[in-house]
Amino acid sequence: MYTPPAFRDDGALPLIATEPAGACMVCGGNRSVPKASGFDFELETCRNRWTFQSCMACGHVQLDPRPAPQTLETIYPPTYYSYAMRDTLSPVAIAGKAFLDRAKFRGFLRLLRRPARSYMDIGCGDFKYLDLMHREGLAPENLYGLELDEAAVSRARKKGYQAFHARAETATGIPRGAIDVATMFHVIEHVADPGAVLHSVSRWLSPDGILVIETPNVAALDAQLFARRYWGGYHIPRHWHLFTPEGITRLLEQNGFRVRAIRYQTGHSFWLYSLHHAIRYNPILPSAMLSRLFDPLRSLPMLVLVTALDKLRALLGMRTSAMLVIAERATPDADANHRHG
Repeated sequence: MYTPPAFRDDGALPLIATEPAGACMVCGGNRSVPKASGFDFELETCRNRWTFQSCMACGHVQLDPRPAPQTLETIYPPTYYSYAMRDTLSPVAIAGKAFLDRAKFRGFLRLLRRPARSYMDIGCGDFKYLDLMHREGLAPENLYGLELDEAAVSRARKKGYQAFHARAETATGIPRGAIDVATMFHVIEHVADPGAVLHSVSRWLSPDGILVIETPNVAALDAQLFARRYWGGYHIPRHWHLFTPEGITRLLEQNGFRVRAIRYQTGHSFWLYSLHHAIRYNPILPSAMLSRLFDPLRSLPMLVLVTALDKLRALLGMRTSAMLVIAERATPDADANHRHG
């Protein structure tokens, strides 16, 4: 299989340590087949060739092997976009994203049986969603965030937010039953054990609270078109688990949740990165200059065009590559139903 020059053994990139992924996270199956193979096309942090495996029993897709825990600082460098979104995007793109975010929040907040009194963002990054809910009237002491970047946590705490430098699986200090709305926007696909994360969140949610997950849809059109190598939703090697709507529903139900709705958001960055990677790392005629036209962080016209097209597709009932899953606790005590790999 072709290896682009940037990822060859004689290059400057390191070969990082890996670990096996283990059994399927959704069904526990131990038999899988390769689905896709590729490199860190977005950030070029390492020269490893990575493989996504598809479970033969349920179709769940996971990276196997995946980066070892001690390599996370390598694959998530300080320049990683979620840590510096406001410094990366143009003011127009930031304004457009803020408009879409407000619309997204209005959509799922309507499903609450009463106004939210508390909010948690898991993987809060630059804490823009905590800011959004603060502007909606929630006091800083009722706004919680989990983040692995210590600098981001420090900045959030200075604003009075209840920010924790911890993983959801092991975080302490969050009152049980205290959270009315918890969000995980493009986070669950990054964790080693999604079931353990969901189990923790179920304890923190209030009895009538909701959990909102946004995650790639591996059954979407662009995921099929670029399935073997270049799909932007693979985000190699930072995405470890990829779900279909049926797969994420099954995992939620196994961990004490009931899915109330699945909605489809714009997958503009996945479309654009797919085209970017296919052009930039093409084995026949690679073109760094042409690929920049499809970089979602630098090409505002293409970003606007693809966003509009995906919004139209979602309005027509099509399943885009970014699904928004809204769930609630299925029982008063979700501990009784907990199951994860």
